[in-house]
Amino acid sequence: MSVVIDGETLTADQIVRVARPVTPHRYAEVTLADAARDRLVRTRAHIETRWMDDRAPLMYGFNTGVGQFKDRRISVADMAHYQRQLIKAHATGTGEPFEPDVVRAVMLLRANALAAGFSGPSVEVVDRLLAFLNEGLHPVIPSKGSVGASGDLAPLSYLAAALYGFGEAEIDYGGRRLSAPAAISAARLPAEFEPAAKDASALLNGSTVSLALGVLAAHDARRVVRAADIALAMSLEAMRGELAAFRVPVHRARPHPGQQQVAGNVLRLAGDSRRCSPAARQVVFPEENRASGQAPAPRVQDVYSIRCAPQVHGPARDALGYIDRVLEIESNAATDNPLIFETDEGYEVISGGNFHGQSPAQAMDLLAIALTDLGSISERRLARLLDPAMSLGLPRNLNAGPAGVNTGYANVQCSMSALVMENRTLSAPGSIDSIPGKGNAEDHVSNSAWCARKARTVVDNVEQIVSAEMLMAAQALALVEPLAREHPLGRGTRAAVEVIRDAIPPALDGDRWFHTEMATVLDLSRSGAIIDAVEGAVGPLE
Repeated sequence: MSVVIDGETLTADQIVRVARPVTPHRYAEVTLADAARDRLVRTRAHIETRWMDDRAPLMYGFNTGVGQFKDRRISVADMAHYQRQLIKAHATGTGEPFEPDVVRAVMLLRANALAAGFSGPSVEVVDRLLAFLNEGLHPVIPSKGSVGASGDLAPLSYLAAALYGFGEAEIDYGGRRLSAPAAISAARLPAEFEPAAKDASALLNGSTVSLALGVLAAHDARRVVRAADIALAMSLEAMRGELAAFRVPVHRARPHPGQQQVAGNVLRLAGDSRRCSPAARQVVFPEENRASGQAPAPRVQDVYSIRCAPQVHGPARDALGYIDRVLEIESNAATDNPLIFETDEGYEVISGGNFHGQSPAQAMDLLAIALTDLGSISERRLARLLDPAMSLGLPRNLNAGPAGVNTGYANVQCSMSALVMENRTLSAPGSIDSIPGKGNAEDHVSNSAWCARKARTVVDNVEQIVSAEMLMAAQALALVEPLAREHPLGRGTRAAVEVIRDAIPPALDGDRWFHTEMATVLDLSRSGAIIDAVEGAVGPLE
């Protein structure tokens, strides 16, 4: 299904469909809406007929220099040369290149921002962006160097250089890293493409790289929070916990939407479980001390990492609601400077600050904080699975082979704790940091690109932590299945375990190459296979 951009209605789902293959090696095609095209053409006609004159008033970045040279007029004769020089001057990025999905999201979002009609580029710029997307031309864009105002200037300059076929620019095409001219030629696109007045600054302005990273990270976070509820339910049943803490009256008494959604998900997953019943807790697990022959004391209530999970998972969902609203607005916003507005008398040019990335920066800081805590509580649950004193008698380290010769899953927990500690550092807010630049012309910046990059890393780390919890809970359930088979799991939990077990047999003979199992369960989570199976069994998770 193709995606039509108009500068006003682009959604996160559409961005993901364009950024990532809908089928292997095939992306959604993108076209420009007719109304948006007409708007661009009409605005551009006014620019060409009224303002391509050395007597026209000074308009920042259009017929003036930038930064400290904002009052230096650029003559019409120098306009094309100036556009090229502007791109070269900002190509100062460092670091590893962005992944293709980020680059594609950047191109789509920049095209959509221009399609809104407030930037005044030639329509050919938008067409060129869409041609790159549809032909699979992915400019090589260094990941570091933006401060998030005036937008993501450094990384976007590499995009602009690739569009115009600069010899210094590179493009990933068909898995090969080529010079921009070679890649454009291989894709059979026109090599000749000259920048016109305002085109370069229209491409460079705006925190579009920050936004692209943010949209993809928030989309992935939505998957992670649902997976976290599944992992929670699996651990709850592995440790034969109490379901009472998830009942409706508890959460109606403190009616945060996310908290209620999580509690509802757990009841949907495990509400029909017999593993959490008093009868199941009478079963003696391998390392449970029942020497007295007496029945175990009532559980009454579980530890915080289980009982308080809705109160911790829930705020992450509530945060995502706010983050999604910010990103939706940003995805259909004009973030250039100056902006061009149609009036009764013609057009008006206004210099402003819509390029400043503080809104996405703060949203990304919130995403990092919310997901960091989600990973932290998940790691505490998977750690409990290892200790018989805290798991109601599960085998130590979830080990099935001879102890000593085999260590079990202890170091899986250790690695996940390393990710938790990394996330705690990454969730320190970056949006409160600012270093003036360009001779104090930019005396306050947003740091949005760094905020988005670290949020994306946190989301990736948390998905690994949650996947490890599912892996270890599945192992725990397998180890006690012969003892507890009279007490079946809930339908949702059982569906998740079956997907994992189809790909990863339980470790019943001792240690294995756990790296492979961790990677496999992560793939099952990222592909949506576990969530799909669960929702097929119990209906959609909230």
